[in-house]
Amino acid sequence: MQKIEIKADQFFELLKLKDTSMWEIFAQMIDGNEKEIIFLDGEDKILFNYILPSTKEKMEEDRKEFSKQFADKLANLN
Repeated sequence: MQKIEIKADQFFELLKLKDTSMWEIFAQMIDGNEKEIIFLDGEDKILFNYILPSTKEKMEEDRKEFSKQFADKLANLN
């Protein structure tokens, strides 16, 4: 499995500048092989990782599950 390291701050800043979602970027990276995307902080410590699936359909399932979990966490904060 290919590993891709991404500086989280720079990545999310670029997304804001380009007005693009991370899921759009991930979709462009799909080539039939799984990839481990590792998000690093400014000191190269791992913040989190994501296994990018080999198909856009599976990624869409991941996106929906992520959105649901994120909404649930936000609801629990209120």
